[in-house]
Amino acid sequence: MTTPAAVIVDAAGYAEAVEEAVKASAAYYTGGTSALDDDAYDRLVRGIAAWEAENPDRVLPGSPTGKVAGGAVDGDVPHTVAMLSLDNVFSAEEFTAWTVSLARRIGHDVTRFSVEPKLDGLAIAARYTRGRLGRLVTRGDGTAGEDVSHAIGTVDGLPVRLTEPVTVEVRGEVLMTTGQFEHANELRTAHGGQPFANPRNAAAGTLRARDRAYTVPMTFFGYGLLPLAGTDPDLAARLGELAHGDLMSEAARLGVNTPGGTAVSGVVVDTAEQALVRVREIAALRAELPFGIDGIVVKADLAADQRAAGSGSRAPRWAIAYKLPAVEKITRLLGVEWNVGRTGIIAPRAVLEPVEIDGSVITYATLHNPADITRRDLRLGDHVMVHRAGDVIPRVEAPVAHLRTGEEQPIAFPAACPRCGSGIDTGEQRWRCENGRNCHLVASLSYAAGRDQLDIEGLGATRVVQLVEAGLVSDLADLFTLTRDQLLSLERMGETSTDNLLAAIAAAKGQPLSRVLCALGVRGTGRSMSRRIARHFATMDALRAADAAAIQQVEGIGTEKAPSIVAELAELAPLIDRLTAAGVNMAEPGATPPAPAGGDADDEAAGEPAAGPLAGMTVVVTGAMTGALEKLSRNQMNELVERAGGRSSSSVSGKTGLVVAGEGAGSKRAKAEALGVRLVTPAEFAVLVADLLD
Repeated sequence: MTTPAAVIVDAAGYAEAVEEAVKASAAYYTGGTSALDDDAYDRLVRGIAAWEAENPDRVLPGSPTGKVAGGAVDGDVPHTVAMLSLDNVFSAEEFTAWTVSLARRIGHDVTRFSVEPKLDGLAIAARYTRGRLGRLVTRGDGTAGEDVSHAIGTVDGLPVRLTEPVTVEVRGEVLMTTGQFEHANELRTAHGGQPFANPRNAAAGTLRARDRAYTVPMTFFGYGLLPLAGTDPDLAARLGELAHGDLMSEAARLGVNTPGGTAVSGVVVDTAEQALVRVREIAALRAELPFGIDGIVVKADLAADQRAAGSGSRAPRWAIAYKLPAVEKITRLLGVEWNVGRTGIIAPRAVLEPVEIDGSVITYATLHNPADITRRDLRLGDHVMVHRAGDVIPRVEAPVAHLRTGEEQPIAFPAACPRCGSGIDTGEQRWRCENGRNCHLVASLSYAAGRDQLDIEGLGATRVVQLVEAGLVSDLADLFTLTRDQLLSLERMGETSTDNLLAAIAAAKGQPLSRVLCALGVRGTGRSMSRRIARHFATMDALRAADAAAIQQVEGIGTEKAPSIVAELAELAPLIDRLTAAGVNMAEPGATPPAPAGGDADDEAAGEPAAGPLAGMTVVVTGAMTGALEKLSRNQMNELVERAGGRSSSSVSGKTGLVVAGEGAGSKRAKAEALGVRLVTPAEFAVLVADLLD
């Protein structure tokens, strides 16, 4: 989708727009902050460019259209070769027009394009003398940049020594990964500073910071390699003739980090159409990357084509940035709601001034927990950076502190449970009502009775409310002790509906352990994790006997989640005992309990599902099922996948082995096609798992 240009109607509006853009650029490139998010800045610059195209004799000398990105920053270290920025396109049509223009400029169609991610950080030049890193320089105005050599040794992927004693300049992007960004904000706030709004701002600010009491790691990805004064003449000549893809291979051989080892590695293709395919592939992977990208860079790969195309004053003509929709926007925090979940977790939710991000209007976003609010120093009325990528729930990253007016107010934390008024357990980062599941008993029981848990037909929320208000049910186990007379005493419960409900409750006793676990609602375990736990331990007794280390053996359970599961199972012990006494099944069919500690070390298959037609394969089910699978719910389909030895997933990625695409399959099917993931119809999948179907 093309980013719309800001509308500029006259010379005064044009001058004001230029001033605003220059100020925003200066704020970002000097301190990593800006009053404008990427999308707003792009709209503004496109509006400036549109006005200048119609009024070429009235272009102001300070216009951002004639400057290299970052040109607001003063620098006193000259670049050996101009360090230019890139022109942008925002759609396939604009990209195609650029390739046509490039072919016309060089006199023939480009036969090799390189395609790589446009990393969302700060461009630098790293100068190596005889293999040792001696100087780091920012882009600056493209002709000279700022010396940031104090950061040498703090940037992952930018070695202090190359694998060979060569004199070269490596160009690339310094950024923060998601993990580094979180760590940076923890350190920054611990030392009394304001949290960074996003990883890009954090990298820009950190790279320039001097004399800090702490060091924050950053990551470097190289995108260029060129000779310096003092480079061996033979090497300089060779570098000048290498295609871009080969230059990147050379940089990696010298020990420099490049995107080559990531899910969005650079590739070389033969046609513009193939380049667009790779653009779509990288865009599809964006939400899952551990670092930010804001587009895809496409370059004429051959050195001869690059020389023939040449460069303008601010950008090469042989390369273009295909910009992606912004995933971060600045908006205002209007309020905070405190919601109580079915397990008693008290979760804050941000109420936002509506903002459009990647085609969706966002009015709410997650705030994680009270500790996170405190650490980020969020206040009501703050301008905040909101992040949303793909299907990820929008989240508030941090306040844009330099936009504060002084009228912002502290966020009030609840002193008692906002639902039932009970005390709050604040012992962990996620606060919880002291009543736990009983705080939201109706929601907890309705969830447990749902189709994907115990599947008790006839026990909807209205009926649960009746049972709770009549005092017949105070927890999940009480459902299995209900009598016919008790149910007949309720309004609108005749003999037929009573008998049907009792039959459904009796059938629920035979559900597998995975569904019982899911119905219990142990924090941190949803449907998929409950299945994994049940297949690993096979019985509730084996699970309850496991310590945190044993539970960590289940895929997807880490050091933080495991102790929490152990503690909650201990808390649920009386309820589990009552469920067992009521005859509820506590075993997973077809699974084998893990060998006890000190048992047969060779029994690697213990606790794991047996091999099947989908062994070791990650499978995504999307769209409506038909034929033999028509009556299966999504949860039942996922159970079928795991009984067949596979692993069910809700998102398509490069690790996905198979996508079952039913009727109406949309974005997930498209993403699978872009990534080259195998697609099958429901009928084809039914054949694969025929032995497991009833």
